[in-house]
Amino acid sequence: TMLPLLLLLLLPAAHGTVEHVDYTPSLAKSPMLEGLTTASTFVLEQPRCVFDKYGNADIWLVVALEKTATTFNNSVGPGTPERAFQKFPDSAPAYMTLNATLANYPCPKPAGDITVLRVGSETSCTEDVNRPTCNGPLSGPGPYRVKFLALEGSEPVAETDWSNPIMLRTAKSPNSISTTNGGHGAGMIALTTILSILFAILLAGLVAMLVFWGSDSCGGSSTFSKPEAVTVRRYNTHHVYDQPAARL
Repeated sequence: TMLPLLLLLLLPAAHGTVEHVDYTPSLAKSPMLEGLTTASTFVLEQPRCVFDKYGNADIWLVVALEKTATTFNNSVGPGTPERAFQKFPDSAPAYMTLNATLANYPCPKPAGDITVLRVGSETSCTEDVNRPTCNGPLSGPGPYRVKFLALEGSEPVAETDWSNPIMLRTAKSPNSISTTNGGHGAGMIALTTILSILFAILLAGLVAMLVFWGSDSCGGSSTFSKPEAVTVRRYNTHHVYDQPAARL
């Protein structure tokens, strides 16, 4: 009678056993991608050749803040309020997304296959509470940590290590932008700006003067006039005749 009772006591413990898979998720390394991290997304390597023993499992990506990753409970399944993207990170310490099967992660990798996952790329379901497993944009810079969890039905059967902390890009505040440029301070930059403005004003004035002088010289009248012919009357003993004088 003691043996069946002992088996019953051990059954829940055996049922809840989750295998630790020796794999650490990481940002994509090959090929080199533009936008490996952005202000709301990051790109991971796919977990190829990691869950080969679990052909019937669903493989989920777990996303958590670094400070809440240690409190993650793998018995809480995807799609629940505690794992909903829309409630992360305020009332959900982690969310589960990018549901896949082993067929999505074939091993070995076929030639030409894309072997990366972009976390945060789905914008259409960000506010849709009916899509709690949405792969929506991340709302802060992090740091985040992720891991993969394999479920058979609703039971977790295998999980990877947590990734190293992942920081997203942030836009620089105007106050954080350095006012120095190659060793020149803000005063030098201001002086250069003022001199440039004064030079532009001086140049504009010079051009205006040249235009004014040019128009004045073209519009004036000449002080010289064309000489007129003068008639000189000559007399001789026979007749009088008119002869034009030479032009002066």
